[in-house]
Amino acid sequence: MHPESTNGTSGGAPAIPMAWLCAEYMAGELLRTGALVDTGSLEYRAGRETLALTIYLCDATDGLCGVRAMSRIEEWLDLTSYGHPWAEWVLERLAAREERERALGEGPDADLALARESWRWLRRTELLTADPGDGEPWHPVADQGAPVDQYERTWTPAWQLGLPLGHLAIHLF
Repeated sequence: MHPESTNGTSGGAPAIPMAWLCAEYMAGELLRTGALVDTGSLEYRAGRETLALTIYLCDATDGLCGVRAMSRIEEWLDLTSYGHPWAEWVLERLAAREERERALGEGPDADLALARESWRWLRRTELLTADPGDGEPWHPVADQGAPVDQYERTWTPAWQLGLPLGHLAIHLF
């Protein structure tokens, strides 16, 4: 395996995207530990990609995930919580990373390329999910006695399903 850096020691081979791979691994472990969905499902992938993006983009140093990253669980919970503008946060963080990539002028960043591809998949992929209706059934002021049609389905962008799934997985961890 070649080193991650491209400072001449890799023999010209492409850099290994270790920051992204570590974030993806940690996201997978959080979801597997919670045992919320089958690991082969699209729902699992939506949760893993959402959590991986959150973990990767939280680390401003672009370093490897590890013990230091696990200390950021509270931040991940906040970012994935209901009402947080997660999609806007992702766009801002990706733009900042792209700007830094241009400023450094070291060529394409393999980690950032995988993060962009993950975001593209989360935005473009839609999953058939239960329809929560027009209101917010989890809101404390909502009528809790109103019947919910569990057979009503709607197409939802993958990140909108992955976000609460990831949030719950972090809580269960």
